[in-house]
Amino acid sequence: MGLTDIFDIAGSALAGQTTRLNATASNMANASNVSSTAEDAYKAKRVVFRTVLEDQIVGNVRRPAGSLLVDGVKDDPSPHRKLYDPTNPMAGEDGYVYQSNVEEVEEVVEMLAAARSYQNNVEVINTAKQLMTRTLEVLKA
Repeated sequence: MGLTDIFDIAGSALAGQTTRLNATASNMANASNVSSTAEDAYKAKRVVFRTVLEDQIVGNVRRPAGSLLVDGVKDDPSPHRKLYDPTNPMAGEDGYVYQSNVEEVEEVVEMLAAARSYQNNVEVINTAKQLMTRTLEVLKA
């Protein structure tokens, strides 16, 4: 593994955490949505990651071992809350509405974890950059 691979690996992690933050933001924005059926209610989104175990070429991009790939964004299968609210215009014939299956506290924790991971990878890039700069200074002397 070369020193430049560090930038590729950390960059892939930054892209993955950005996707995770976007999914969390979408979940938070739709947390209070209701629907007349459980099937139509908003389902929380979860990002699925995969680690590259060996160097590979994807299209014309080289992915070094250790890189992070977004394998997909899946719907959370947890059940929806059912509330009796016959005055709600979205209520079904039985008077029930179905809330999204987003848990706000869980989403805040997810957002903090993604932000922390993002921040850590920015630090990895900054440290690698400093090491390269110092190496060049030593070679000049």
